[in-house]
Amino acid sequence: MTVDKYKQLFGEATAEALRAAYPEAAALEDNADAFSLGKVLEGLETPKDPAMGRLAFPVFRYARLLEARPQEIAARLADEINRRLKDQGVLSLRAVAVGGYLNGQVDTTMLASETVAAALNRGSSYGDSSVGGGKTCLVEYSSPNIAKPFGVGHLRSTIIGNSLRRIFAKLGYAAVGINYPGDWGTQFGKMIVARRWWGSDRARRIETVKELLDLYVRFHREAAKNPTLEEEARQAFKSLEDGDPDALSLWRRFKEISYAEFNRIYALLGIEFDWTYGESDLNEKMEPLIERLSRAALTSWSQGALVVELNDEQLPPLLLKKSDGATLYATRDLAGMIYRWEKYPDFYEALYVVNVAQSDHFKQCFRVIDLLEEAEGVPVERRLSRRLHHVDFGWVRFEGRMMSTRQGNIVLLEEVIAQATELARDRIKEKNPGLAAIDDTAQMIGVGAVIFSQLSVRRQRDVDFRWEEVLNFEGETGPYLQYTHARLCSVLRRYGREVGADVDYSLLNQSEEQRVIDLLADFPEAVQTAAEQYDPFFISSHLLKLAAAFNKVYQRKDAGGQIDKIISENAALTAARMALVKAVNVVLNEGLRLLGLPAPQEM
Repeated sequence: MTVDKYKQLFGEATAEALRAAYPEAAALEDNADAFSLGKVLEGLETPKDPAMGRLAFPVFRYARLLEARPQEIAARLADEINRRLKDQGVLSLRAVAVGGYLNGQVDTTMLASETVAAALNRGSSYGDSSVGGGKTCLVEYSSPNIAKPFGVGHLRSTIIGNSLRRIFAKLGYAAVGINYPGDWGTQFGKMIVARRWWGSDRARRIETVKELLDLYVRFHREAAKNPTLEEEARQAFKSLEDGDPDALSLWRRFKEISYAEFNRIYALLGIEFDWTYGESDLNEKMEPLIERLSRAALTSWSQGALVVELNDEQLPPLLLKKSDGATLYATRDLAGMIYRWEKYPDFYEALYVVNVAQSDHFKQCFRVIDLLEEAEGVPVERRLSRRLHHVDFGWVRFEGRMMSTRQGNIVLLEEVIAQATELARDRIKEKNPGLAAIDDTAQMIGVGAVIFSQLSVRRQRDVDFRWEEVLNFEGETGPYLQYTHARLCSVLRRYGREVGADVDYSLLNQSEEQRVIDLLADFPEAVQTAAEQYDPFFISSHLLKLAAAFNKVYQRKDAGGQIDKIISENAALTAARMALVKAVNVVLNEGLRLLGLPAPQEM
């Protein structure tokens, strides 16, 4: 991970001080890791109380190793660190021993001048990195099933993946967003049977995904009473695989209706892809894959089905072909992994943003690729299998209930966005009835509320989609961040002048402003952490902290109990504060973009 210069300086000085102050312990081979720069950087924390400093290094873990009290270790190291920093000419950083902690305190004026100026001068490029230079990162997300509506259950993959694509691009990667819709498989046999049985009596042809869903739900309802329908569906899918013209015609119509619906939803959410292909596009690639696995002596027959034994007690064999010769989702996924490797040779990594329920599936597929490359003698460092990652996420429930397409228990995403937009419109008319373009702004707020509901928690956690939380426009929500952005824009409009970086940063000396500056300085690392953890949550939580810190500055009162206005008759103070406002505006705008949230100028 790339760290800011003060963390790097403090980490290096602390590691050197440890070795200099305790040379005998540092010389022991078993202690090499504890005294390394990497271990020190890993142990750096942010003090809970910002007044204590920008950095903190707990030395408790060294007490037993060095046979000394933590307070003594911290005091001894602080003296050594400060001596070394002074020798290096670093006057803006010093170490202070506080109990069993080493706190790194940065000169606030220096940090302000560097951070605010960087945000103003670089604009949306602030936080960019070249760490991904020359590397390609593939991100698969959304990947809905054809002939089914876009429900709330599809939202997390779509939103998380879209954000990760933007985050990796910001870090210099060639980020490729992939949509891989499920347009092949036995469910299409069910749809074909349902269309033939119950769709032909309609007065007009099927036009909407909702009508397709009705047929799908009816099939499962009728199959519960008449099990022969399941066999009829299997035969229908086999006929589709064999190229039956009637089956193909129905399947193409299902795709046409579905893609039109998906693209409309994607446009509404601001979702983008670089490459879209369906499972059906891999049909010609599955037999070559199976032949390659067979040549590697990895396939075998089990009860009439073709499988790959994984030699892993935790994983069952992977099924390549059923006894009737039909292929499976896993077969197509394996072919797709190799297809991507061929299209983007030597990519750095490929992320599959898919629900946690598919964990075993991906473990099986990755294991098969690894066994194949091992059998073919591919060097470990060159293996595709080592570059594949399943980015799992928790379940989405609606008002405490699990959703099921088969049962028709699905909450349409478009309906959720429509309700969020309507609520936003009512709030605007209540608080700012004169706002221009109310409908456009309301839609931005509604979309932002829905998107942020998926990114405001760690991705591994389940999300219970509750109206009163998603559509809450106060507190830690998307609309709260959007409102703060609009407030910043309003302040900049009122100022009405160019905001420059050439200001007296020593005037930004109050604790509320220093907290904002610390958070501005930490934004690049939040972006890095989001990429390393494959989780936009680290950006969303950082933006909430930044918005809360700025709003404390905005609402601060002076000694007389009056609002301490940002724009005042003190020209120098106003210029410094406006530089801070503009820097926060830059970072909040860019952070919202990375998350996929619109950033209204007015609300």
